[in-house]
Amino acid sequence: MTDDRLEPALRWFAERGWEAFPFQRESWLAWLEGKSGLLHAPTGQGKTLAAWFGPLLQAMESSGGERGLRVLWITPLRALSADTAAALREPLLSLGLPWTVEERTGDTGSTARKRQAARLPETLVTTPESMSVLLSQPDAASRFAGLQGVIVDEWHELMSTRRGTQTELCLARLRAWNPALRTWGLSATIGNLAEARDVLLGTAGSSGIIVAAGERRTVGIETIIPDEMEKFPWSGHLGVRMVPQVLAKIREAKTTLLFTNTRSQAEIWYQALLDSAPDLAGELAMHHGSLDRRERADVEARLRAGSVRCVVCTSSLDLGVDFSPVEQVIQVGSPKGMARLLQRAGRSGHRPGAVSRIFGVPAHAFELVEFAAARDALARGEIEARRPLREPIDVLMQHLVTVACGGGFQPDAMLREVRSTHAFAALSNESWEWLLGFITTGGHALRAYPQYQKVAILPDGTFAVTDVRTARLHRMTIGTIASDHAITVQYSSGRRLGSLEEWFISGIRPGGQFIFGGRRLELIRLMEMKAVVRDAKASAKPGRIPSWQGGKSPLSTELATAVSRKLDAAARGLADDPEIRAVAPILAIQSAWSRVPSPGELLIEETTSRDGSHVYVYPFAGRLVHEGIGTLAAWRMARDCPRSIEVSFNDYGFELHSRDDLSGADWPALLSPGDLLEDLEACLNTGELARRHFRDIARVAGLIIPGFPGQAKSARSLQVSSGLLYDVFARYDPANLLLAQAKRDILERQFEFQRLHETLSSLQERTIVRLATRRLTPMAFPLWADLLSSRLSTESFTDRLSRMLADLEKAAAQPPSPLDRPEQL
Repeated sequence: MTDDRLEPALRWFAERGWEAFPFQRESWLAWLEGKSGLLHAPTGQGKTLAAWFGPLLQAMESSGGERGLRVLWITPLRALSADTAAALREPLLSLGLPWTVEERTGDTGSTARKRQAARLPETLVTTPESMSVLLSQPDAASRFAGLQGVIVDEWHELMSTRRGTQTELCLARLRAWNPALRTWGLSATIGNLAEARDVLLGTAGSSGIIVAAGERRTVGIETIIPDEMEKFPWSGHLGVRMVPQVLAKIREAKTTLLFTNTRSQAEIWYQALLDSAPDLAGELAMHHGSLDRRERADVEARLRAGSVRCVVCTSSLDLGVDFSPVEQVIQVGSPKGMARLLQRAGRSGHRPGAVSRIFGVPAHAFELVEFAAARDALARGEIEARRPLREPIDVLMQHLVTVACGGGFQPDAMLREVRSTHAFAALSNESWEWLLGFITTGGHALRAYPQYQKVAILPDGTFAVTDVRTARLHRMTIGTIASDHAITVQYSSGRRLGSLEEWFISGIRPGGQFIFGGRRLELIRLMEMKAVVRDAKASAKPGRIPSWQGGKSPLSTELATAVSRKLDAAARGLADDPEIRAVAPILAIQSAWSRVPSPGELLIEETTSRDGSHVYVYPFAGRLVHEGIGTLAAWRMARDCPRSIEVSFNDYGFELHSRDDLSGADWPALLSPGDLLEDLEACLNTGELARRHFRDIARVAGLIIPGFPGQAKSARSLQVSSGLLYDVFARYDPANLLLAQAKRDILERQFEFQRLHETLSSLQERTIVRLATRRLTPMAFPLWADLLSSRLSTESFTDRLSRMLADLEKAAAQPPSPLDRPEQL
């Protein structure tokens, strides 16, 4: 039996030949009943309409006569705002609702801003940053007085970031003004739904509901198998050698999204495809976050029009925008996790009932195993969780100044509001008092400097920003996105192409050439944070491909576990995937010269070479965790017996190398989680790492100003300013909460500290299998190659690598010998 209140929505669907899904009906009814919650459905299943028709039906019940802001729609990317606003406007005329839908982001023009200053539209599509700016206005409380609901799109992308915490705090402010406010999050790929709901709703989380689509999206995952398989793979060695097979797939479909994991990889693949298929010049495009917004918008428009055959892209096209013409998706390199694979696969067949297809292109042979393992994990419904942040003090400090600009706050009421969020539910009284003291006086170390005394205490006890200049500066710098400082790349005509990191462009002299956005460019001059360029003539010399810091993602815990299971099954003859058949010769050599570890084992291989002693350890926990464990183990070894030890790491394990003998180590002690934090701080220069990271924290907290429009400061200038502040705090205010956050952040960002601790604890339950191997095994070779590349020049590295490969290939081609068998230690 259908609730009569849903009739207008069902009629609108029927007019288009559609039938509403049960989860959409459930969502509409929940909104009408005043409930809040989380809506979870695969990409392309109609989440937007499921969330949007609840507010529309509520408006129709009340005759739609109310004017002013009623619904706030928060999107994680301002690039998505135009598409979202267009989708929300579509039903309004048919339903006879006099609502207006507008955007408010950093790209919104001055005319629209003036109109919104006079009266906000009924629905505003905005970002977390722009929402904070609105809350900083003196009349914010009255402007949001009629707000009935907030919808947070792509909540899974926001939740585990500082922007997610910023959103939590803004929602708490809105609920303080309107306790009956409906709050809904939309999510496509996440494993911890209940926690995601609780983070969104704060202390009211347990009363919220979860609405989930009943049917899972059908995803077809195939892997493009290399024509020739080398028996000793190393990272990236396949790379663009797969271009001919990828081109064949591209030509089979009308439209393809080719995803890469980094912007550099996107630039390389775009150029390789263009060089191999010049006839596709007008049908290839590129899309990544460092390209100018207008360049990206042009590519998106061509996708919608179906006038582009293939777009080489990064995560910039993971979310939101509906490109119905896309027939297939190609993923270059391991997706590193099931959530990312699902998200990207969902860009094809982006409509209800359609099958999403994705083709995997391995960057090295073991990534074939990762694609096969991901397919198995998805069949079991295993999706990664997104973990929320706890107490990022810099974000809270920024928010307190925002609220102080927007009419001010009483400290007791504000503390209750802050503690109503998931991020700050456990905030101590001592931390709260420190925060209030810091924003009003600058704290113990900065008390003598008026520019840090941003908030005044009024006679009635209200904390408010009374200085107009302070409020203006704060609104200009609101935001939590921290990135490497960017240099604008533009033609002398002023046309922007995008941005590059300062460290890369500063290494190119005027007249030097580089490749960016699919163009060969020549640098004319670098001045005032702008690189002025012109199109360069074709040259036999390859142009430099830009690279960006922090591009590599680690293998997720869930996918790492799935890989370990898949390798164990293959070793026992229980896996028959095409990917496993392709890597069978590699696994056979691994088994003959060492062993393929089972999930309950920790394999440790020890071997010697002319360079000294090598130890290879395989926890299967992801590259960041392995960097931490390898560094920790090396330090503990050297502490007990002084020696020089080098470390290399990848997603499967790590290597320790020394000229001295490394055999006989006490591995249970080396891998113990005991004294983990103290030992990590001792073996790393955490002080210097935290000092560099403090630049981002200081910017978010408002201690340094990155510059004014058209007058951005250089990264060096900002680093000097933040470094001075760090040193002052360390010397005169060691209890400063921002210092503690910097150290905590660097351990989590550098090594995934929580996952590192969990991995070390789990290793205590595994059986350690130590083997002395005669030579490098297929699993050890990529670790050896990575360490070698860090020590030698490109030419020397290539020569040495080629000789080692030739020796190993020759040994592998010989009949099995008893001498090849490993010795149990």
